[in-house]
Amino acid sequence: MWDYSDKVMDHFRNPRNVGVIPDPDGVGEVGSLACGDALKLTFKLDANGRIADAKFQTFGCASAIASSSALTEMIKGMTLDAAAKVTNQEIADYLGGLPEQKMHCSVMGREALEAAIENHRTGGRAKRILEGKVVCHCFGVTEEEIERVVRENRLTTVEQVTNYCKAGGGCGKCKPDIEAIIARVRLELEKRTASAAAALRPKLTNLQRIKLIEETLEREIRPALRKDGGDIELIDVSGSSVQVALRGMCTHCQSAKVTLKDVVEARLREYVEAGIVVEEAPE
Repeated sequence: MWDYSDKVMDHFRNPRNVGVIPDPDGVGEVGSLACGDALKLTFKLDANGRIADAKFQTFGCASAIASSSALTEMIKGMTLDAAAKVTNQEIADYLGGLPEQKMHCSVMGREALEAAIENHRTGGRAKRILEGKVVCHCFGVTEEEIERVVRENRLTTVEQVTNYCKAGGGCGKCKPDIEAIIARVRLELEKRTASAAAALRPKLTNLQRIKLIEETLEREIRPALRKDGGDIELIDVSGSSVQVALRGMCTHCQSAKVTLKDVVEARLREYVEAGIVVEEAPE
């Protein structure tokens, strides 16, 4: 038995807004009976362009019913722009949380709402059609869908991806592809986080920059070099340009250029400034 919150059980036992709106302004359908979950969402706008009413029909488990019920309650009174920003995590939070194995139900609700909004704005299809490369053929999940749930929910494992969108929950042949997507998205997120952190750092004076560089060399770089009989010396700093000299066993090492870029420059960019460029001082 799943550990459902009281609010999930309330929306499951007493679902709000079940049915179909006659002559709706937007219709969205996602999922399939073959996959075990299907949802149809319809909405009607008022004279001011806000969602006056929303209804749903679903075939699925308690979480699917509760998530659909919650979503229709949440979006009433919203503009379409505001409704389009509702995330699956917000649906789960509204319900007091969902078991991680059932998070795909909240994702399905968000996708149905997006399809309904697109249907209203473009007059296009009401039923979501797979677009892009299909990664999980068992459940018809595309690369774009997997990337999105990983990015929005900060997922780190294939098991989590399966919980959120079912991908990988069938034959399992797509798991290596899912792992590659997770790695790619995590690297992207880490770069964005690092860039944002760098943008928030106060601008350094040249004296402050030199001090931080010296501290970083001493703490993060010199100990590793000394283990192999090498060392590093700070020669000059001019703005973001840093000149250093490798000493000892590192002086004529074949991997010196790699050390300067992948170790020294990378650490200085992380701990001092993002734009730092490290060069080897001329002999």
